[in-house]
Amino acid sequence: MKNSSTVNNRRAYLLALAAVLCWSTVASAFKLSLQFVSPLQLVTIAALVSTLLLGLVVTWHKEWRTLGVSWRKRCRLYMALGFCNPFLYYLVLFHAYDMLPAQQALSLNYTWGVLLALLSVPLLKQRVRRRDLFAALVCYGGVLVIASGGSLHGFQLDNLPGVGLALLSTLIWCCYWLLSTRIGGSPAVNLLLTFLCGLPWLALVILIRGDWQWPPLAGWMGAVYVGLFEMGIAFLLWQAALMACDNTARISNLIYLSPPLSLVLVALLVGEKIHPATVVGLVLILLGVGIQRGALRGLLGRMSWGGAMAPPDSTHK
Repeated sequence: MKNSSTVNNRRAYLLALAAVLCWSTVASAFKLSLQFVSPLQLVTIAALVSTLLLGLVVTWHKEWRTLGVSWRKRCRLYMALGFCNPFLYYLVLFHAYDMLPAQQALSLNYTWGVLLALLSVPLLKQRVRRRDLFAALVCYGGVLVIASGGSLHGFQLDNLPGVGLALLSTLIWCCYWLLSTRIGGSPAVNLLLTFLCGLPWLALVILIRGDWQWPPLAGWMGAVYVGLFEMGIAFLLWQAALMACDNTARISNLIYLSPPLSLVLVALLVGEKIHPATVVGLVLILLGVGIQRGALRGLLGRMSWGGAMAPPDSTHK
């Protein structure tokens, strides 16, 4: 049993590291793809690719009957989830990436963990903790550093809409996750149903705008990559890692490798010069997330009271 557990844990770490490596590339993929396609084109093509991939996974596991049962039980909930993700979340996120340097957009996106804890107070009737409030202060202090470029006199009005969209995307993601807590069962089935419900919204926007143009080959390649690795393969790898490991906390901590790796790839692939303010702001954001998740429990344990929901271990945003 011990040897089997060791093998499973080793397999879980490899799967989790593979997922982290996939997620570390997507910020660069977003930014490079948006040079050739619009945010709407990117999310539409990527969502279609991911839907096809998830359909193959559901077919491989022979879960179509489960999918039908799940749809009949919770069709309205799946429609709400599909509106949030992939439609609204990725559309807003890609517009943020289109307006901001990739290093800023990816850093701001990591504030969702702290926001989720704050939203759980009014929405899930959780009890507020001082630790959560302190984490929010640290986290959004990092946002201020990034938005200002390290100087309060450095605010640029042309950057504020992008910052606002990046933060709005975290709110949408939190709403999506809070809704998804009502669903159990197969993750692949649930994600396929939400994507199937999100595609009609994308089609409606395309019809209303009426300006769809056939993307160039580079745009197709980028969108297919995003659909496969950001929305599909990485999620499946992460789920497999959590199922194989006997300690999800250890696996979930690997996600902290993604932001620094993402910055390195943004510098190498996109060619952005990483601003010191981005590094400082990202450190503050991750520190805030760590405080909220109890990484500094020994230091801040006396500051807490009541219970609150921790960010999910099975998501990366």
